Amino acid sequence: MSSAEESFISSVLLEKSQDSVKGDQPLTLSLGFKIDGAIRQAFSQKNWERAYNKHDNGFRMTIEVDLKSGRKAITHLKFVRKAALFWTRNPKIPFRIWVSIVKDDTPHYPLSVEEAQALLFDVSKVIELDGRDIPTGNHKISANVRVSWGKHEYTLPTEITGKSNEIEIKSA
Repeated sequence: MSSAEESFISSVLLEKSQDSVKGDQPLTLSLGFKIDGAIRQAFSQKNWERAYNKHDNGFRMTIEVDLKSGRKAITHLKFVRKAALFWTRNPKIPFRIWVSIVKDDTPHYPLSVEEAQALLFDVSKVIELDGRDIPTGNHKISANVRVSWGKHEYTLPTEITGKSNEIEIKSA
């Protein structure tokens, strides 16, 4: 398989709201990344139409994030993004089969394929940690990201992984 045919996670960036945290304070981190490559290219209106005609009208992607300090796990997050294909009569959309994206339990109705791809495959997550979850001392925190989806008309079952940069936190 060439790299043009593969899906991958890009631009994984972990950022912190402050450099140090006390036991009674929350620590806010933000994690952002993109899912690129084959799956993003395959998630197109032409493929939605073909999949819908074969009763393949949903797409579910599971995203798991492990925050680690060295080898020690701090927290594990798991969330889902979904796409539902449907017959539309929206005059703003020139196609009969379209998509809605469910992101953070809220449905979104994009008006372009690019907007649908961005809603589904561009992830920006705010992570709130309790200061008590981080032992006293200096820590280098990173995020391991795992994304998976099942078989559809336009893709095979796939699991991809990515790793963020390290950020330094001082816990008192």
